[in-house]
Amino acid sequence: MRLILACIVGVALDFVLGERLSAICPAVLFGKLIAALEPALRKRFPATKQGERTTGILLVLIVCTIAFVVPWAILLLCGLIWEWLPIIISAFWLYQIVATKGLADAGMTVYDALASGDLDASRKAVSMIVGRDTDRLDEAGVVRGTVETIAENTSDGIIAPVFWFVIGGAPLAMLYKAINTMDSMIGYKNDQYRYFGTCAALLDDVANWIPARLSAFALMFSALFVKDADASRAFRIWRRDRRKSPSPNSAQTESVVAGALGVKLLGPMYYFGVLHEKEFIGDEVRAIEPEDIKRTNHLMYGAVIASTLVFCAIRFALLFTIGEGVF
Repeated sequence: MRLILACIVGVALDFVLGERLSAICPAVLFGKLIAALEPALRKRFPATKQGERTTGILLVLIVCTIAFVVPWAILLLCGLIWEWLPIIISAFWLYQIVATKGLADAGMTVYDALASGDLDASRKAVSMIVGRDTDRLDEAGVVRGTVETIAENTSDGIIAPVFWFVIGGAPLAMLYKAINTMDSMIGYKNDQYRYFGTCAALLDDVANWIPARLSAFALMFSALFVKDADASRAFRIWRRDRRKSPSPNSAQTESVVAGALGVKLLGPMYYFGVLHEKEFIGDEVRAIEPEDIKRTNHLMYGAVIASTLVFCAIRFALLFTIGEGVF
């Protein structure tokens, strides 16, 4: 029951406050750890295919161990001081991990720039939340990139950490966040990380496999209550297009949002000046427009609320069978 309370409080704090304390934000701290370990480990292994894979695996093991053991130890010590302290700390950590309001606000920054007619400002705003090149995007491309990012991060940045939190408390949620941060930093298929980041990328795919699919269904449910969204079309497009991505997970939520809004997403895009041919997902029932950013935010909020309540309800139903879990 205490873990459920911490989960609800943590998600609620994120909805209300949004802003992270960068000095203690888990993603920032994990990023600094990864940035420090990478050059130190690379010096100790040869720059060969096998050497880089070994180095990448070692980095993953070190970061994952720290990400789980340190929060677990802190919560254990806090429990010795006061029985409610672990609840408070866990709720605060979850608030620092999830990013509902932050993601919505980032989307609205792009929306406001488009509404003012400043395409350059909107390109700059969207460049803060996407990995693709944005300097040549037109208005539709800016909106598409924003919608895709909100859709994908509904799972990666919000529902997935809540899912793992409900299963194993803050230590497991922190472990997930470390895995996700490693993937965002080194999980690329370029010359620098093709072999070094293989382990991190694969582990992130595994960690997100279940949450991505649960997030897809949560977004479909949310579409029932969002104006101008079509839940039945969301389900149809998800069935057809959920595998149209190099990642096994990202198109799960993107296809739902594309179907719900009746627009096309993905397609060819540039990364570091190189054109990547990606399949379109969704049907162009109508042209994509800036208002779709707001609609996607509404879909996200509904999905987060629904999934959090369902996860907590299942945890509550199993409470007397599995106990409080790791806390």
